[in-house]
Amino acid sequence: MRSHENEPFILSRDTPAVMVPSGDIIELKVGLSGFITQALGGSFTLYIEGNLYRLSGEHADAIGKQASIPPELPPDATEDDVRDLAWKQMRRCYDPEIPIDIVELGLVYECVVTPAADGNRELAVKMTLTAPGCGMGEVLVQDVKEKLEVIPTVTKADVELVFDPPWNQSMMSEAARLQTGMM
Repeated sequence: MRSHENEPFILSRDTPAVMVPSGDIIELKVGLSGFITQALGGSFTLYIEGNLYRLSGEHADAIGKQASIPPELPPDATEDDVRDLAWKQMRRCYDPEIPIDIVELGLVYECVVTPAADGNRELAVKMTLTAPGCGMGEVLVQDVKEKLEVIPTVTKADVELVFDPPWNQSMMSEAARLQTGMM
């Protein structure tokens, strides 16, 4: 999905959302109107009555959008294929205030694939935040977990929030630094 900057919407049903940046979960009521300020990676950032909210892709229908299509793996996929798809899925996780994915921001430190005897896999991810006190931390962790656990053969994704080493701007990709003007 691409950005739908300032596209108007009217909620067609009550739907859960997350306040940005506090991370508080609330219910938005049917009939509320606002603007989509960001539609990246399957989730949406909504501007309603002076506040920002993150709407999960599973509730996209409430603003007249379609949910994203789950990822696919070939039947003979290797651990490397799963790892590559996991990184691709994490590139679909965006900070709700910055239109840059968490991989480009340098927030993901590692992704380990562990095969199980039954042919399934578990993933272990270590990631951080741009600021330790960010109220959206658990929301981003849950977004990563959900995007990884829809990968075929992945039965569990353990996403650990770590703050060592502390994040700094040098961890951003060059493209992300250019986009944010932090060169």
